[in-house]
Formats: sequence, structure tokens, C-alpha cells
Amino acid sequence: MGAQRMNTSTNPEVMPASAYLSGNQSRASSGRMLNNALIITRREVRDSLRDWRIMGPIIILTLLFPLLAQFVAGQFSTFLQGFGAEVIGGRTIPFLLMIVGFFPISISLVIALETFVGEKERRSLEPLLSTPLSNTELYVGKTLSAILPPLVASFIGMSIYLFGLFNSVETAWRPPAALVIQIFLLTTVQGLVMITGAVVVSSQTTSTRAANLLASFIIIPITMLIWIESAIMFLAPDAESPNGIGSLWAIIIGMGVVVALLLRVGNSIFNREELLGRTLDKIDIKGFFRGVWSRVLAVDDQGTKASNIFVWYRRSIPLSLRNLGFAVPITTLFFILAVVGGYIFGMIGSYQLRLPEGLSLQDAAQYVDAGLLFTGNAVFEVLMQNWRILALATLFGVFTFGSMAFVLTPTVYFIIGYLASQLLLSGYSPTFLIPALLTHGIIEIPVIIIATAAALKLGAVVTRPPRGKTVGQAWSAAFSDTVKLWLGILLPGLLLAAIIEVYITPAVVAAFLSAP
Repeated sequence: MGAQRMNTSTNPEVMPASAYLSGNQSRASSGRMLNNALIITRREVRDSLRDWRIMGPIIILTLLFPLLAQFVAGQFSTFLQGFGAEVIGGRTIPFLLMIVGFFPISISLVIALETFVGEKERRSLEPLLSTPLSNTELYVGKTLSAILPPLVASFIGMSIYLFGLFNSVETAWRPPAALVIQIFLLTTVQGLVMITGAVVVSSQTTSTRAANLLASFIIIPITMLIWIESAIMFLAPDAESPNGIGSLWAIIIGMGVVVALLLRVGNSIFNREELLGRTLDKIDIKGFFRGVWSRVLAVDDQGTKASNIFVWYRRSIPLSLRNLGFAVPITTLFFILAVVGGYIFGMIGSYQLRLPEGLSLQDAAQYVDAGLLFTGNAVFEVLMQNWRILALATLFGVFTFGSMAFVLTPTVYFIIGYLASQLLLSGYSPTFLIPALLTHGIIEIPVIIIATAAALKLGAVVTRPPRGKTVGQAWSAAFSDTVKLWLGILLPGLLLAAIIEVYITPAVVAAFLSAP
């Protein structure tokens, strides 16, 4: 018996019975949650199918719009053939396929917007919320019921459109399979983003009218995204690739991440008691800004105000920096990856600049030393350029869970890595980039990292509020930290870096280039 117990504890392939039980209980719990959620889903889908005001427009768009799109594609292709522009006509067809899938989802968005607030106005929500189902089961069931009818209608419409194209004499479109898969996936993730976002809106508003007004913040960004996708379909160099368009794969992955974040946000902030008790949306703008300013001046979490500016810098600024948490190392790592990515991108043959070889860098020193790099009020121009980029990254980060902060700011570092690779390939030493960047970069780079990390924290805090805080309280605290860091570190740092970049960096670079 003792030997058997010893073998069981030392053999890594033998798992204790408690571990098996724990895993089975976890799977059983997830299965039970999904089964309970599907009860709500089946009920909601049946109610939607019985409502002709919802199903009528969906059926019309599903059956008639694909035929209209097919007619437009045929006429447009015939028209362009007379001008020898068959390529444009061919690339219009997948764009129309995407539009055919988008219309049923956009019209049926009303289902998602009425998921919670519509039932609240009809006074049918109280019996549902009084069931023993958990908040997660209720939210998942409602979300699935809002997702299924629009997606099914969208897929049916797209299938009708494809069937018509394959059997049409005018178009006879035979697209790469990867492109068709991409368009179906794009339609799916765009529909999921719209619907999950609408469910979040429905669970946080007090009236259907307010939910419909807030829906513009969902439809407008998705419409702009479709414009971008259409431009990619027309202009992408790999539009005919058998592996699909690379840019569209990136959009699909990004939208999938947004869907996961919206589901997490919606589930984390959904509260049945608050949903029933909230009867009026009240916006206290003055109170909000008073609270933000008091937190900006505070030196601790209890709201103690700083007695003077020196105490504020010594205690309040470090507090906000600590509140950024893992956002700072994540941002630093992302910037390093941007430099490495730019260098690797520059090594690809088709993207190399082919710089002239054998030029004397000493000759360039006189132009740098003469100050030709800057004209006019250079300090103000450099300051405003850096300020605009960081401000836009912060603004876009609020509406994209912080992700857009990693789109604007790392571009400069990607270009640096790319330029270093081009200099190296042309036989030049890229070492002069070190004084050109680090002279003012000693201040500017940490400032950019802090600004990007603050934008990331400000956008992402709603996905996981700290324990004991609501989403509004967590976002207000993150916004206060962002304002504090902008006033105490970012703006002064950008100004000092601009002065160094204009008056000191050119002289340092010229001296470095002139050295034998």
C-alpha cells in the first residue's frame, strides 16, 4: 500500500482523483451554464420569428436584395467592359457580396437594441430576471438570441447571391475560395461586433429611444470600416491571391478580439438589480469634472489634496504611474517589437529602397549643422506634431479598448527599424541614428511610453474593473490619472524634448558625422 501511494505521487502521468473531479465539475458547470442560457435563447428566437415587424424586413432583404445586387453587378460589368476595365468590375462583385451580408444585420440590429430595454418597457423583464438563472446565463442567452437570426439571414442572402453569380451568363464569377471565406468571416465578425455592442447598450440604457440614439456609435464605425474594406478589395496588390487578401485577415483577427472584449465588458457590467432599479439616465457633467479635478490634485486614494506642487510631484505623480500597472511593460515590449518588425520588413526585397552607395556622410554634416532640418517656429511645430499623435492615440484608445494606442504611436519606431535596415543594406553604418534619436529621445521616448500606456489603461479598464468599483468609477479614476500625467509629465516632457530636438540634436548629429 505504501509503495502504491509513493508511485502515485511521484509519477507525473498519474493525476489525483481530485483533479479529475475538478476538471469534470468545471466542464459540467460550463455545460450547465450553456444549457440554461439556451433556454433563454430558444424563447427569444421564437418570439422574434413570430413578430412580423421584425421578420418582414429581414425576409425582404434576404431574398430580394441579393437579386438586386446580382443585377447591379451584371450591368456594371457590362458597362465597364466597353472601357476595357474588366478588373474593376470583377472586384466590385466581392464588395457587393459583403454588402448583401451586411444589410440584414444592420436592419435587424433592432433585435439586439431591444434585448433588455425593450422588455423593460413592455414590463416583461421582471419575471425573467426573477428566475434562478445567473447574470451570466441571462446575458449569454439574450446575446445568442440577438445574434442567431441576423447571421442566419445574412448567410442565406449571401448564398443566394453567390448561387446567382455562379449561374449567371454575364458575370460567371469564379472567385478564390479564400476570398469567399474572408467575406463570410468579415460579415460574421462585423455582425458580432454590432450585435454584442448593441446588447451592451440595451443593458445600460433606460429607454428604447436612448438605445436607438446610441446605436449610431455602433453603425458609424462599422460603416467606416466597410469603406476601408472596400478600398482594400479594389486596391490590394494581393486581391487575386489564392490565400486571400492579407489586410482582410488582419481586420478579421482584430474584430474577433473586439467581439471577445465586448462580451467580457457586457457580462461584467450586467446587473439585474441595477437594470430594474434604473429609471432615468442622469448626466452630471459638472459633478464628473469636479470629481476628476479633485482626484488630479489628490496624493492618495483617499482624496487628500496636495499642499503644494512639490508634494504633488513627489506623491501624486508616482501614484498615477503605479496605477498604470502592466500597461507600461506591455507598451515597452510592443515598441521594441515595432523596431524589430520594421527592420525585418526592410529586409524583404520588394520593399527595399536601394539607396545610392558610396556617399560621404561627412558632406551631410554641414547641412545638418546649418539647421536646415528645421524652419520657422520649429519648437512649436515639433511640440504640436508629437502632441497631436499622442492626443489622437488617447482619444481613439477610449473607443477601441486601448488598441488604437498601439496603431498610431509605434509607427515611428517601425520606420526607425526600417531605415536602419536600408542603411545597413546600402553599406552605411546606422550608428548615427543613435545620437539623432537618443539626444532628445532620452526624454521623448519615456514620455511616449507613458502616454501610450495611459491610453491603453484608459481604454482597457472597462473590460476588467478593479474589485469593488463599477465601470464608471474605474474609468473616472483612469481618466483622472491620464489628465494628471498629461499635466505633470507629458506636456512638460514634450516641450523639453522639442527644445532639445531643435537646438541640440542637429549639432550632436553634425559632430558625429564629421568625426573621422
